[in-house]
Amino acid sequence: MDIMLETERLILRLPRIEDFEGYAELMGDEVAARYIGGHLPRPAAWRKFLQMPGAWALQGFAMFSIVDRVSGEWLGQAGPWRPEGWPGNEVGWSLRRMAWGRGYAHEAAVAAIDWAFDRLGWEEVIHCIDPDNAASQKLAERLGSRRLRVGGLPAPFEDVPVDVWGQMRGQWRARRP
Repeated sequence: MDIMLETERLILRLPRIEDFEGYAELMGDEVAARYIGGHLPRPAAWRKFLQMPGAWALQGFAMFSIVDRVSGEWLGQAGPWRPEGWPGNEVGWSLRRMAWGRGYAHEAAVAAIDWAFDRLGWEEVIHCIDPDNAASQKLAERLGSRRLRVGGLPAPFEDVPVDVWGQMRGQWRARRP
């Protein structure tokens, strides 16, 4: 499988082994990992890193690695995600702190949502967002999503509060040029 999406500044592609250094930095950063399950030591980050390639292999979709088109640097991940027991078809995002505030998450999420609707045939996308995560709430609003409901995640995250944001394919298409 060789899927690649290109935006003005980014390449979204399947994860590669060389992405792990950036991923380990993301997951080792207490601030950056706060809303994505919490920071992890390097060996635990390795095990979690393997989830996305595994999901690509078995489901045919997962989060893309976000790579800067010019430098080739791994910035984070964004894309479709639907683990067992999840509250819906999610398009999520997480970026290394050095990539925050530059619009990369929005640019990557737009490409990933387009891909999920076009290639996966999804009728709805959601975003599971911690009620305290103002930055992701703002991004969800910018994407045209709205807060739909209070949600729950499967174990071991059943005690983590999340608001489910989202929109239907028709709503997304009506906003796209």
